[in-house]
Amino acid sequence: MKKKKTRGKIREARVSDTHAIQEIINFYAKKGKMIPRSLSEVCENIRSYFLYEKGNEILGVCNLRVYWSDMGEVCSLAVKKKAFGRGIGSQLINKCIAEAKKVEIKKVFALTYEPDFFIKKGFVKVDKSDLPQKIWSDCIRCLKFPHCDEIALIKNLDEES
Repeated sequence: MKKKKTRGKIREARVSDTHAIQEIINFYAKKGKMIPRSLSEVCENIRSYFLYEKGNEILGVCNLRVYWSDMGEVCSLAVKKKAFGRGIGSQLINKCIAEAKKVEIKKVFALTYEPDFFIKKGFVKVDKSDLPQKIWSDCIRCLKFPHCDEIALIKNLDEES
């Protein structure tokens, strides 16, 4: 039986959301599926987070990080387990892509354990060595470095109408 789409809304994060954002992200980080985020990291980047909210509950989060002049990263995509299969992750990705286009980012990338999800959104696999800024700013701090098992994907936004 297919779950029906959850009727909620996507909005920009507020400082009052920091604990909820961290809780959702770190739930998956404890399972080795994401990089953990401290409260200070979430606060410092609060303006780049988008949330999916239904009622007063945050069900999903995603971050659009501007990496360099033409590149952004879709990161920290997490949806509460009880809300899986309702299109929340797709809506958050779509919001990040729309925001990237607004600020004239040409490409967005992601590192993930769920490559098929991103491929359905038009991303293509690339070698992590194609993302040196990511490797030397973030990956180098990861416990799995240099044996990362995430898949790197990229989407060229210039190819979309």
